[in-house]
Amino acid sequence: MSEFQQATIVKKANIYFEGKVTSRTVILENGTKVTLGIMLPGEYEFSTSVKEEMEIQAGRLQYKLANEQWQTIDGSGVFYVPANETFQLKVEEVVDYCCSYFNE
Repeated sequence: MSEFQQATIVKKANIYFEGKVTSRTVILENGTKVTLGIMLPGEYEFSTSVKEEMEIQAGRLQYKLANEQWQTIDGSGVFYVPANETFQLKVEEVVDYCCSYFNE
């Protein structure tokens, strides 16, 4: 999906790692929460409380899920993070991303 219809956008930004990772929260008409953001080059670690879909729109990064090997996305791609997990990122080029949250 390249755009969202009938959505509410939260004006206040989510800012992490001294501004190197930012996003805006979007609430879709059906109540689904997504965030649209930018990550600057660097190394980051995030924790999840619900299952997440990380859709990379542009950029280059490596990601590592718990107990797995490093994987690379160059350009665009998708990976999923299970609920209650920690994952690591090595952002090599500015990354444009969309994160979807699943309350299963």
